[in-house]
Amino acid sequence: MTLKKSLFAVAATGAMLLSSAVSADDKITIGVSYPTPTHAWAAGMNWHAEQAEKRLEALYPDVDLVLVNSPDPGAQASAIEDLVSVNQIDALVVLPFESEPLTDPVLNVKKTGALITVVDRGLSQPGIEDIYVAGNNPELGRVSAQYMKTRLKEGDNIVVLRGIPTLIDNERFDAFMAEIEGSGINVLDHKHANWNRDDGFEVMQDFLSRFPDIDAVWAQDDDIAIGVVAALKQAGRDGDGMFVVGGAGMKETIKSIMDGDELIPVDVLYPPSMIATAMDVTVNAFKSNGPVAGRYILGATLITPENAADFYFPDSPF
Repeated sequence: MTLKKSLFAVAATGAMLLSSAVSADDKITIGVSYPTPTHAWAAGMNWHAEQAEKRLEALYPDVDLVLVNSPDPGAQASAIEDLVSVNQIDALVVLPFESEPLTDPVLNVKKTGALITVVDRGLSQPGIEDIYVAGNNPELGRVSAQYMKTRLKEGDNIVVLRGIPTLIDNERFDAFMAEIEGSGINVLDHKHANWNRDDGFEVMQDFLSRFPDIDAVWAQDDDIAIGVVAALKQAGRDGDGMFVVGGAGMKETIKSIMDGDELIPVDVLYPPSMIATAMDVTVNAFKSNGPVAGRYILGATLITPENAADFYFPDSPF
């Protein structure tokens, strides 16, 4: 996995100070808080968190990782309070359910002197976190479009299935459209499919009914792509040379790429393992001799038959 690191100077209250505040004889307790999995990507994230917990605790006997997932922002705020009062954490790794409701609870943890690592969704107030780990949403859109341009020519037609109307979706879509601009490739239409298989199926059905000539589909997300493929097969349009580009790195998609599936020839990574990366980096803040605080932006790698095995985790639910 490509890891792009942009490090900034460590402030006096940053990771170096925090790591020195923990005695070598003390147990290092790190809370890990994230939403309860309600869809495939989040289930994969939960699996990677659990695997990282086992690996890191085996590697560092003085490190205790406390994993808590929560079904809504209020429950997550309460869980974070408990991590401080009950577990007396030295650091918090948090993927906020929503940015605004979790900002004050995380700020309160910061005031205890704990190291703060924020994952994927930033807080509404900048500067609270010591470490930030996230996928690269603009790059996901850009890499998807770049691949499209290698396969398509001027005058070819594509349709786009977007995610949920959010900043993340806007970043992906805007970067995709900027990269496609000037190529001569026609974007016939784009609609939100809410990162959902059923919605992907329905939106693609609509596109197929309205557009007899579609050369490729950008589905943006592997769950959407599964719905798209189902619609293509139902309509008997899965053998006419059309191809689909999704995103995230679902194991079924990666296995299809490994097997040479021409309908979904590639995927673009938005790693559910980013929570594990955040846990690794947070532990290193206490174990490394060098500065660790900063922004860690994970690359949106193009997954092809040549490198797919590197991203295949058959035991993961995603």
